[in-house]
Amino acid sequence: MVNSMLAHYDQSVEHLLPVWSLQGNETWCMIGYHAVPVIVDAYMKGVKGFDPERAYKAIKTTAMNPNYDHVATYAKLGYVPYDKENESVSKTLEYAYDDWCIAQMAKALGKDDDYHYFMKRAMSYKNLFDPSYGLMRGKDSKGNWHTPFHPHEYVEGGDITEGTSWQYSWFVPQDVPGLIKLMGGRKRFTQKLDSLFTMKPGTVANGDTLDITGLMGEYAHGNEPSHHIAFLYDYAGQPWKTQMRVHEIVKLMYGDKPNSLKGNDDCGQMSAWYIFNTMGFYPVCPGSSYYAIGSPLVKKAVMHLSNGKDFTMIAQNLSSKNVYIQSVTLNGKKWNSPFLPYDQLKNGGKIVFKMGRKANKKWGMDETIPAQTKP
Repeated sequence: MVNSMLAHYDQSVEHLLPVWSLQGNETWCMIGYHAVPVIVDAYMKGVKGFDPERAYKAIKTTAMNPNYDHVATYAKLGYVPYDKENESVSKTLEYAYDDWCIAQMAKALGKDDDYHYFMKRAMSYKNLFDPSYGLMRGKDSKGNWHTPFHPHEYVEGGDITEGTSWQYSWFVPQDVPGLIKLMGGRKRFTQKLDSLFTMKPGTVANGDTLDITGLMGEYAHGNEPSHHIAFLYDYAGQPWKTQMRVHEIVKLMYGDKPNSLKGNDDCGQMSAWYIFNTMGFYPVCPGSSYYAIGSPLVKKAVMHLSNGKDFTMIAQNLSSKNVYIQSVTLNGKKWNSPFLPYDQLKNGGKIVFKMGRKANKKWGMDETIPAQTKP
């Protein structure tokens, strides 16, 4: 897959990795440069069979391309201005995450100057945070906020891609602790998360087709930018709410009838979310060295890894009502973190969840996010 992306880059007259190719043709129908996290995640997790230096050249050249969707303006101003480019808020947030991924690979390859440059760009999300709303908001090229601001409204071709500010403001997977701080600390952050899932009447469209499905409050499971949001409670000291939300989402959004899937399975992402969550964890930030723990959906699952080892998940006492984690053991030892390091998974082993009906608010209080390590 990585080599296919690099072949696309080699043959691209724009010197870009694929953005949204279909049958060998670039359609340009989506945003960001998200071949980057795929390649970086593969490299950081030790996948072999491609040239890291060649891959790094491709991801850096893509991120520095001055002709692609005002990337040059983003690099200069620290955000994409709405008077120069549509979907400016979403593009700023997506670029910032991709840049964080580039920084991780740069650091692993010993390219320190590039690491610091792209880490600075990765913090660009802060430039569009409006503290008066506690949400991401568009700015023009002179630094003025986009007015009027309707945080619950979807406008096709507006500042947000297929969503609202309330839905997209959570897209900072590379720096969730920084987002928590911006939003006023853990208490206000979790209160805001709660309201996302419960608010009524949900999103509205300003005369445009509402291209947002699978709504739970204003959380939109039918659209990919929302798929990490339920796991953000793990970072804010309330992992039991992640466990609760995962089971609520599965109950509402999935099933075995023709109309059960509440959204477009876009390249298999709705299914990928479900499969990860059967195991009890999810990659909130591809390119990193950890997964966020949710709540398992099946009593037992075994992953046969490519290195010949097995990783087994067992969920004791799991039922439709016993959805809360009471305790966890990882390879026979107590595990009190809501994060699962990739190093623990790749070597094989066993994770055992003990489930119960009531939330155990003492579990998951070791919130140390595993540090990124070299492959």
